[in-house]
Amino acid sequence: MKVILKADVKGNGKKGEIINVSDGYARNFLFPKGLAVEANAQAMNEYNNAVSSKEYKEKLLIEAAQKNKSVLDKAEIVIKAKAGQGGRLFGSVTTKEIAAEIKNKLSLDIDKKKISLDSDIKAFGTFNVPIKLYTGIAANLKVIVTE
Repeated sequence: MKVILKADVKGNGKKGEIINVSDGYARNFLFPKGLAVEANAQAMNEYNNAVSSKEYKEKLLIEAAQKNKSVLDKAEIVIKAKAGQGGRLFGSVTTKEIAAEIKNKLSLDIDKKKISLDSDIKAFGTFNVPIKLYTGIAANLKVIVTE
């Protein structure tokens, strides 16, 4: 019997997969526990609609990430910071500050967790900051720290 899994079933498959199981296993275990539904015409139609919807949403996310990448690769963000003697900053420039400047200057809402700094920025200068927008899509933003 073909069934569509509604949840992960150890040893059989993950949520959303279509698998073949014995009739008894399906009727006595999977259906009563709500782990699967029979793969009839209506269920298959709903499954196909869900898959196409998921693909469409993923396509939109990838297009938005590509658009943001093109904007961020060309952009320069200037962050002003106070420094003590010797040119060392009081504190450091954080991902939160970089995300706030991106929102102010470029009107892009980038989560601070997507900005990956190897180490904190504790000096004046120009830095290339990688930003992970989507799986496999990353942008390099030029951050200039001035006094």
